[in-house]
Amino acid sequence: MNVHSAEIVISAVSPAQYPESDLPEIALAGRSNVGKSSFINTLINRKNLARTSSKPGKTQTLNFYLIEEALHFVDVPGYGYAKVSKTERAKWGKMIETYLAQREQLRAVVSLVDLRHAPSQEDIQMYQFLKYYEIPVIVVATKADKIPRGKWNKHESVIKKALNFDGTDEFILFSSVTKKGKEEAWQAIERAIN
Repeated sequence: MNVHSAEIVISAVSPAQYPESDLPEIALAGRSNVGKSSFINTLINRKNLARTSSKPGKTQTLNFYLIEEALHFVDVPGYGYAKVSKTERAKWGKMIETYLAQREQLRAVVSLVDLRHAPSQEDIQMYQFLKYYEIPVIVVATKADKIPRGKWNKHESVIKKALNFDGTDEFILFSSVTKKGKEEAWQAIERAIN
């Protein structure tokens, strides 16, 4: 998809605030510093529609972005950030769970993991949660530019093994620096919404 228009529509914390529209939605989930904002910005050819933050864990709402009047990207709060209190984390967890499990417009979740590291406990839980609810998953391994090309396969297999990866899901190596995986990500998203 060639994106010319993208705007944030609303930041929601409960279903009452979700946009009233039948447009398909693609949610983006991942750890606080996995590069979610950079992924969104790369896909929509913008520098800073999705704010990248020096303070991880800043997104505390579900941020709905309208893309080309055709679909919504839904940026869900990053998880696994230690400086947030347990009660805050529980609140986010509930909010994210409600959205993922109940939203009919949701077509797939882009689950972002860091190619450099084995998936965290939260990454694994997120993947299992999505599989449990039978939500299509596109796993995007970010920061591929930080690893020598010759080691990509090794890192990919570590991630797939830890997630108990389902071969019917998409797996994409991605870099917001080199734009590697941008086309594949769009293709996967377009397959999910059509």
